[in-house]
Amino acid sequence: MKKEFFTTSEVALFLGISRQAVFKKIKAGKIKAQKVGRSFSINKKNLAEILGTVLTEQQKREIEKSVGKTIREYSETLKLLGQE
Repeated sequence: MKKEFFTTSEVALFLGISRQAVFKKIKAGKIKAQKVGRSFSINKKNLAEILGTVLTEQQKREIEKSVGKTIREYSETLKLLGQE
């Protein structure tokens, strides 16, 4: 039987952090979790994002914004470096 959901303790082990740190990340919205009774449950589908193997849409937008800013600010320097 494959698990669909993980406990905060299991996620803490995956991430190499404490359970308290997992709770803080849940509260901050960095980890999506469902409240089940007095505990939290984290869906397996969210693990890739939590472990950093998948970029969220917000992360993609931030990267695009940073690249655009770099190109605007350093376009001439980048062109000169490309000619060498």
